[in-house]
Amino acid sequence: MELKDLVPAEGSKKARKRVGRGPASGTGKTAGRGYNGQKSRAGGGKGVGFEGGQTPLARRLPKLPGFRNINHVEYVPVNVSRLEACFEAGDVVDCDTLKAKGIIKHSDALVKVLGDGEITKSLTVKVDKVSASAKAKIEAAGGKVEEPC
Repeated sequence: MELKDLVPAEGSKKARKRVGRGPASGTGKTAGRGYNGQKSRAGGGKGVGFEGGQTPLARRLPKLPGFRNINHVEYVPVNVSRLEACFEAGDVVDCDTLKAKGIIKHSDALVKVLGDGEITKSLTVKVDKVSASAKAKIEAAGGKVEEPC
């Protein structure tokens, strides 16, 4: 077999329909578009989003209010009361240990410790951010805060 002998499989190639090329073609005269009407004209038909004359959905919905800052950074909040319940004295609190304890879903999430609740255990906290009240409570309990992790 040579390159010149290669042919496509029988029935795999089909000629495209040439419309408007005389009555003998079967699609002459109206070219398969039927008779009068908007859809028979060149460029005719309704545009994308046309809903029969009623006000389209895109015009019925309001524009979104407000402003979304593209530089906004979202932190996962963790309170000191949660650290008190989940950790033992002397433990190191970082993203990996928080993930292991099931407090946060992803170990690469940005974490901020907040000061809600009380803490009595001395912990070493290595997270992205710590609020001033949380820092005061952790240090008062004998722990230390190292930012960022």
